[in-house]
Order: sequence, then C-alpha cells, then structure tokens
Amino acid sequence: MEKNKLFSISKTAKIVNVTAETLRHYDRIGLVKPCKTDEWTGYRYYSEKEIVILNTVNALKHMGMSLEEIKSLLSYNDVNKIVEVLKKALATADEKIEELIKSKDRIMRAKNYYLNKLGHAHENMPAIRTIKERTILLSDKLSEPSLDKLWNYHRHFYAQVGEEKDEFTFEDIAGIYEKEDKTALFVVCTSYSKVPGLMSLPQGRYLCAECSDDNYKQVLKNLSDYSESAFGIKPDFSIRIVNITGILQWNYELQLYIGK
Repeated sequence: MEKNKLFSISKTAKIVNVTAETLRHYDRIGLVKPCKTDEWTGYRYYSEKEIVILNTVNALKHMGMSLEEIKSLLSYNDVNKIVEVLKKALATADEKIEELIKSKDRIMRAKNYYLNKLGHAHENMPAIRTIKERTILLSDKLSEPSLDKLWNYHRHFYAQVGEEKDEFTFEDIAGIYEKEDKTALFVVCTSYSKVPGLMSLPQGRYLCAECSDDNYKQVLKNLSDYSESAFGIKPDFSIRIVNITGILQWNYELQLYIGK
C-alpha cells in the first residue's frame, strides 16, 4: 500500500474482504469512519490507518465479539483494559475452534458409517484418519456398553473419581479400550487431574472401520492383518468408539494406531 494514498470505498471493501454496504454501516454507527468524504459527491475514502482498523474489526468479529463490543474496545485508551478484552476474545475463539474440531470428528465418523453401509469404501480399504492426542479415563468396573450405561456413563465416571470430580469434564464420547487381556469402557476427558485409570492415546494416524458386536473380532483381524502387511506395524491396542445409531442401537468405529 502506498503511503498517504486514499482508497475508494469499493477498493477498500475489496482489500479488507467486506462489502461496500458493510463499510457504509460501520460509518453510520460510528465504528469505522472514512478519513475523507467528498462534500459534493458523498464518496467515502479510506487511508491505510482505517484499513488496519477494519482488518482488526474483522478479526474481532471472527472471535465472536459483537460490533458494539468492538466499538467500545476501539474507544479504550487504557492499554491494560484492551489486553484484557483481547484475552477474553482469544479464549472464546479457542473454545469455538475446539468445538469445531469435535464437530468435524463426529461428522467424519458419521460419514464413514454411512459410506460403509452404502458399500462405498474404496476397494474395501480401511479409512486412515489423523486423530489428535486424547486423554481418556478407563472405567474400573465397566468393560462393555449397555443402554443404561451409555445414558448414564458420565455419572459413573464422576463417581469413580470421587473427590476429584470438580477437576473433570468429559466429552460426549464413550469407547472401549482393549489391550491384551484388558478391556475397559472409557470416556474422553477435556479437563482432569491425575487419578488411577487415566491415560493418553497418542496423536497420529489410525486405521478406522465400522463394526458391530457381531463382526467386531473379524473386522479387528482384518484391520490388524492390513496394518502388518501395509505398514509393518502390529498394533498393541484397539479402540472402539461407540456410535449411537438408534434409540436402542449402537455400533462402533474401530481404531488401530499405526503411528505418526
């Protein structure tokens, strides 16, 4: 951008990726005013300073702040107050990002489930998904899901951690962890403290396939064989994520870790 150059409203709108009508609205409410308005034509012109402010407005909007909140923030002269507001906005943005990641994961599981039902899995090849690190809490009593357990499984895990329950929050995801002779129902933790049964599932690539109680062992064998033949990896544990498919029904997404 050339120093001291003025930009028309259409050019400014293109630079900051908004509409000209949005800029007129910002002007009307006193959020961001043009540095010059032609008294004869009414044309608005913006300098580099306004463009910087407009880009800031865009960023704050995407963080979830309202135009009224942004207007108040831009009027502050207290730097400490500005920093505090921006910290809160960043925290809100992080929460939205986390929720979007969770939503994407649920959508991906649902997509894989219906594709498999329709027989669209490419040449019967298992899906490979990259999944972030997860902290899970293994049940000290439950090894398999049942309808009553699934509807109340959070209550079970809060009771299990006892006095530490205020330190825990859980995602709406239940699963079964299986390694050698150990099988346990688990829940995914979003906040936690160190208690027995807490463990991390590594971030990386997982072979994934839909299965049910009836065909679980065969699907597990198929995935394990594929992991060894295609990647030279013999998985030492398996994960079954519970997917509710009806009022009284569920199936699983089987996940085998094949490394980073």
